Amino acid sequence: MRVAADRQRPPFAGVEDRRPAAGAAVLAALLALAGCQAESEEAKRPDPVVRVATVDLVSLARTTTYTGIVKPRIEVAESFRVAGKVTERRVDVGDTVQAGETIARLDTVDLDLAVEQAQATLAAARSNLARTTADEERSKQLLSRGHATQADYDGKKLALDEAEARLENAEKSLTLAENQRAYAELKASGDGVVRAVAVEAGQVVALGTPVVTIARLGEREVLVAIPESRLADLDGAEASVTLWADDRAFPAKLREISPDADPATRTYAARFSIPAADATVRFGMTATLTLSNGEPAQVARVPSTAILDEGRGPTVFTVDPSTSKLAKVPVEVGRYESADVVVTAGLKPGDRVVTLGVNRLEDGEAVRVAVAN
Repeated sequence: MRVAADRQRPPFAGVEDRRPAAGAAVLAALLALAGCQAESEEAKRPDPVVRVATVDLVSLARTTTYTGIVKPRIEVAESFRVAGKVTERRVDVGDTVQAGETIARLDTVDLDLAVEQAQATLAAARSNLARTTADEERSKQLLSRGHATQADYDGKKLALDEAEARLENAEKSLTLAENQRAYAELKASGDGVVRAVAVEAGQVVALGTPVVTIARLGEREVLVAIPESRLADLDGAEASVTLWADDRAFPAKLREISPDADPATRTYAARFSIPAADATVRFGMTATLTLSNGEPAQVARVPSTAILDEGRGPTVFTVDPSTSKLAKVPVEVGRYESADVVVTAGLKPGDRVVTLGVNRLEDGEAVRVAVAN
């Protein structure tokens, strides 16, 4: 019977059952192992790749450009005021002349004769005046004594008046002849540079025939052709001129525009003065005229996909080139356009702005910048 009692005793009687504790330990070990694997996978996950655009400030003003030629403000075709044969031309193309400098001369033989003729006419008029003056004086005395009639005196008085008029006419004829003699010497009307020569020595020229063309050395301007569809660009526009020769820019101002379009090109000739131009701005240089309309404020244009607005105002993500980490930057938006957004504040030139996937990024997160193809 004792043997039977022993057989009914549990095999581990007297020993504590440890199976629940062992299960808990195994579960904890598995959880710890899973956590380590998750941390390892998170540590091995690569930084996200982003596309960026570099900020470049631009003006809000709308600009249009036209190609033109530097022209003189005033260009004079110098010519003789009398006809004659050219005996001398003292300047050539490119020469600089000063006001009053002799440019050319005419043969003065006929003009000298005209002066001598006028002098002789004047001498005769003076002699005639002296004679008629004496006759009038004698007739006046005889009339006072009763030895002459009033009609005789009136005749002498009319002869005296005529002699005085002839003298005056002779004096003016002499002055005219002397002036024409002086006109045989063509002088520059102002400081300038010779742009064209039309007459050579030995040539007979008529009154008013251009001899040389002189461009004044004063204000310079740019001549451009404006299409009829772009005339509105001139209203209230700010103009500047850039030279092709050395890339210098000068402020410009519209001086005149032709009232009629060119029949061939259907464009209007417009002249813009360049008050600040110096002597290095030479006539004939090629220049670019820029017309700006609108607000000249400097703004940044970024793609609309770069803007993130979570209810606290628009922001963008910028990438620090030294650390490759993101920074969330609040910005001020001027206006939204079809594809871009005009940012008026918050960005500076050179900032690298993330352009895609901004809603999946975090401030301070490390990223990799995609290389543009």
